Amino acid sequence: MRTHHAAALLATAVALALTACSPAEITTKPDTKATPSTGGATSAAPTPPAQAATVGDTVTLKGNEDGEQLAVTIRKWADPAQSDDEFMKPDDGKRWVAAQFELVNTGTAVYSDSPSNGTQVADDQGQQFQSTFAETTAGPAMTSAAKVAPGAKVLGWITYEVPKDSKIAKVQFTMNSGFASQTGEWTIK
Repeated sequence: MRTHHAAALLATAVALALTACSPAEITTKPDTKATPSTGGATSAAPTPPAQAATVGDTVTLKGNEDGEQLAVTIRKWADPAQSDDEFMKPDDGKRWVAAQFELVNTGTAVYSDSPSNGTQVADDQGQQFQSTFAETTAGPAMTSAAKVAPGAKVLGWITYEVPKDSKIAKVQFTMNSGFASQTGEWTIK
């Protein structure tokens, strides 16, 4: 019995070590958008340089487990985001900002996670801020217990509390409650 328990602990430790040691990757390049057909004609024009993803762009990310993959889009951005409850407000000297995320399961495994755990915003000074539990007038909040079958999607707003004078420059999303090695990043303009 002790040998079985020790083997299970060793296997768990190795899995955690491999996850922690996997190289982190921040993806800022949006997925390519389909372009209308030119009727078979080819163009000699050079391909423009890749832009950083912005609101409206989709970034495809992989999770830690086989078959985990999401096409993540920030559909809308609210700054400031207003409370939909007269009793809930940002702390003094703070404001709320919010991003509407659309997560489409493009993998072969069920996506099961709390999406807000794997997201944060950063201001132009490099300060990073985690999500907060807040309902805003921007729209319905993202579920805290997403279970999304392959081909299905989930849509919702994630709110962040930031200093009033911060200029938010980036939004990041990482699968597996922030522990996957791929992170998508969108520039806020």
